[in-house]
Amino acid sequence: MSALLEVSGVSVTFDGFRAINNLSIAIGEPELRAIIGPNGAGKTTFMDIVTGKTKPDAGRVTWGERSLSLLGMSESRIAREGIGRKFQKPTVFEAQTVRDNLAMALKNRRGPFDVLVWRERPDDTARIEEIADEIGLSAHLPRIAGELSHGQKQWLEIGMLLAQEPRLLLVDEPAAGMTPAERAHTTDLLKRAAETRAVVVVEHDMEFVRRLGCKVTVLHEGSVLAEGSIDHVAANRDVIDVYLGR
Repeated sequence: MSALLEVSGVSVTFDGFRAINNLSIAIGEPELRAIIGPNGAGKTTFMDIVTGKTKPDAGRVTWGERSLSLLGMSESRIAREGIGRKFQKPTVFEAQTVRDNLAMALKNRRGPFDVLVWRERPDDTARIEEIADEIGLSAHLPRIAGELSHGQKQWLEIGMLLAQEPRLLLVDEPAAGMTPAERAHTTDLLKRAAETRAVVVVEHDMEFVRRLGCKVTVLHEGSVLAEGSIDHVAANRDVIDVYLGR
C-alpha cells in the first residue's frame, strides 16, 4: 500500500518549545489510523501542519500519487485537494435543518453566485439520503440541527465532511462527551468511512481506540514513540511510562 500522506522529518518550534521533533508518519488509502499521546505530545500540531494552519521549520509533507508538497499550499487549497478536518467541538449550522446542512456541504461548485442559484438535483437528494443513512440521521433530516444531541451533531459534522468527498479525514477526539451508545455508533461510522478513504482519529481515550481495532501511532514530545496494534503499544514500557507518568 503506497502512502497517500507522507510526513517526513518534520519539526516545528514555538517560542523555543519544540512541539514537533523530526516527526515521520505515513498514512495509506484506505486506512483507519489512531494517533494517541499525552497532552502536549504534538497531536493537534500534526493536524495543523497537514491542513496548512502551521508551517513547519523543517521536513516534507507530501500528498497523493503525484507527491504534491502541501507545505506551500493555502488551507483552502489543501481542503480542495481532498483533506477534511473535524475539530473537537462540532460546528454545524444550528438554525438550519439536518438536510440543509448536508446539502450545503455537498461537493458542488461553491462560488458566491453558485450558492445563490443552487437547487437540489435528484442526484443531490440521493447523495444526501445516502450520507444521512451512513451517519445514522435518516430519521432526523427535517430536524433543526440545533435540537440534536451532542453526539448527533458530531455525526452531522462528519456527514458534512463526507459530503465533500475527502480522501483523508482528520477527526479530533470524536468520542469526547458522548454516551456509551453514541460512542459505539461513532466507532462503526469511522470504521465504515475508512473502508473507502483514509481516516485519522486523534484520541485520548484508549478504550475508544481499542474498539477502532486499527494501527495506532503514539506521539510523545513531538515524535513517534511507538507504532502498531493497540495491544502492541499498550505493552510498550515507554508508552506505559508516558501514559502513567514516571
